[in-house]
Amino acid sequence: MNDTKPMNITIRPLNEQDADAFHAMRLYATENYPAGIVPTYEEESRRTPEESRAVVRATDDRIVFGAFAGDKLTGITGLMRDPRQKLAHKGLIWGVFVDPAWRGAGMARQLMEGVIAHARALGLLQVQLVVSVLNPRAQALYRSCGFVRYGVEPRGLCIDGEYADDELMVLFLDDPAVPD
Repeated sequence: MNDTKPMNITIRPLNEQDADAFHAMRLYATENYPAGIVPTYEEESRRTPEESRAVVRATDDRIVFGAFAGDKLTGITGLMRDPRQKLAHKGLIWGVFVDPAWRGAGMARQLMEGVIAHARALGLLQVQLVVSVLNPRAQALYRSCGFVRYGVEPRGLCIDGEYADDELMVLFLDDPAVPD
């Protein structure tokens, strides 16, 4: 990150006006960081503008957060939960990505803190995520946020015919040892 970029970072829920920037970031991520985002570039490129607007439109069970440097979208992550009563106590964090030009500025941590705070506000008892073993930087970030591994999915990801395991992680939000 160079010194000419504004340092004020804002984390906020995305809305339909952010859909094009969200879609562009997802396309960039799928093309350049295939171990970090599940869809392929081809799959993501087929998403229509209406589908992108639907993804960023917050509901009771789904929200996408963006990190902004000034008015430029520079990071994203989502949270969803299953509304069925037996599963509604937990959420899934997905699609964490920060523009490489902004890595090291604390943006990913701020995104994680924002999505975790939102999960707490919803009354969720835990949040889970899946991270490829090909992404040790993300694994370290999640551990530093209090996530612990609860399993490994062998061959959870296949990129161009090569398989990589996925680490399954959880953060218990009702654990008194975990700071708010």
